[in-house]
Amino acid sequence: RTNYIGLMEHIFLQFLVITIFLTVVFLHVSRKNSTAITLYLVQSLAITTILLWSFFDTYSILLLAVALLTFAVKAVIAPLFFARLVRKHQLKFSASTYLNLPTTLIMVAVLTAVTSSHIFAPLVSIIPENEKILSLSMAVILIAFFLIINRKGAISQMIGILSLENGIVSFAIFSGLEQAPGLQAGIMFNIFIWVMIATVFASMIYKQFGSLDVTAMKSLKE
Repeated sequence: RTNYIGLMEHIFLQFLVITIFLTVVFLHVSRKNSTAITLYLVQSLAITTILLWSFFDTYSILLLAVALLTFAVKAVIAPLFFARLVRKHQLKFSASTYLNLPTTLIMVAVLTAVTSSHIFAPLVSIIPENEKILSLSMAVILIAFFLIINRKGAISQMIGILSLENGIVSFAIFSGLEQAPGLQAGIMFNIFIWVMIATVFASMIYKQFGSLDVTAMKSLKE
């Protein structure tokens, strides 16, 4: 019975990581800002659930505080911030990508395949039973980084940064790296501050250029 419960927990955690992976992939495909925000919300709920699972495994009160803070910042404050930004500037669609959709999907597939190759084998095999989960977490990191580079819209780039951080947290948890709850709380605090700074920064971009498409800032070169 104990083995069965352990197996079900492992399958459930795999499902959560797969969910995070798929949301990052679909962020490359989505064209509406509302869809991108929803995908990020689902991703944030998944990472919060993983942190809660870690709490029930360790019963660390500080870890519970981190999980609750993660939920507050990533699943509530950040999505509301992005939604408010979209409404304020009447942004119905996200900016386009530098690469076309077929090329983008090919790059996503290549990055995913690389994490399962011998290149990352020493890294993802730190804990053999979590090798597939670690491989997916590493893929989330690479694909989120690619999202930041490939998207022209400031909102998509912001979501890409937060998705990258989610991938790092997921990898840290399943690789057995001892992350001090205080450090995790510090990361959440940094994100909270980043959201406030991003509010001012995005508003300034829109006011100056009338768009959140970062390519509109090419006039700065002149």
